[in-house]
Amino acid sequence: MANVESRRAATPATVLAATLGLAATCWVIAVWLMDGMDMGVATRPGSFGFFALAWVTMMAAMMLPGAAPAVARQAQVRGRVRAAPLFAGSYLAVWALAGVVAYALERPHGSLAAGAVVIAAGAYELTPVKRYFRRRCHEDAGSGLKFGLCCVGSCIGLMAMLLAVGVMSLFWMAAVAVLACAQKLLPAKATIDVPLALAIVWLGLLIIFAPSQIPGLTPPMM
Repeated sequence: MANVESRRAATPATVLAATLGLAATCWVIAVWLMDGMDMGVATRPGSFGFFALAWVTMMAAMMLPGAAPAVARQAQVRGRVRAAPLFAGSYLAVWALAGVVAYALERPHGSLAAGAVVIAAGAYELTPVKRYFRRRCHEDAGSGLKFGLCCVGSCIGLMAMLLAVGVMSLFWMAAVAVLACAQKLLPAKATIDVPLALAIVWLGLLIIFAPSQIPGLTPPMM
């Protein structure tokens, strides 16, 4: 009996460490895959196979750190470590499907289109829909599929911003990852969320009216 209780107590810590380790590994792979691919708004998605590999790797790197506590809770509730891969796998499957949509929409574009998308992303941060999905991310979703859907609903604005400014940019990937992780783990606070949304809108305006002020937004020859 004592051994069973000890194993159950160790399960969340084991799952948490494994999930974060997988995310760290995916960051290393993403850096390797995206080397030389960042062309800002002129980035081309390439073949679907390459984009799918890069996208799934990016989503694992960006989203698993914020989802790790939920994965660990699932293993604790189920009482076994093997429940974690199913939860995490179905969670990432939702993001993989989102990648199909991203591939269909991602095309080389100009700073005007990029700025408009970023402004819309900032505005989305202030909507009731965003607040609803973010709140659901803090609750017990029950399954990786439901948690993934809530996560996509919460982060869709941030992901649209990433696609707009450069999906293969490690800088923007890291920035969006930090924001997404913080929003999954921390409660919503207007004193933080409203200035953040306004900052994103300001970034969008800067992209439209002063694109040269945004490093890496356009390749040198443009």
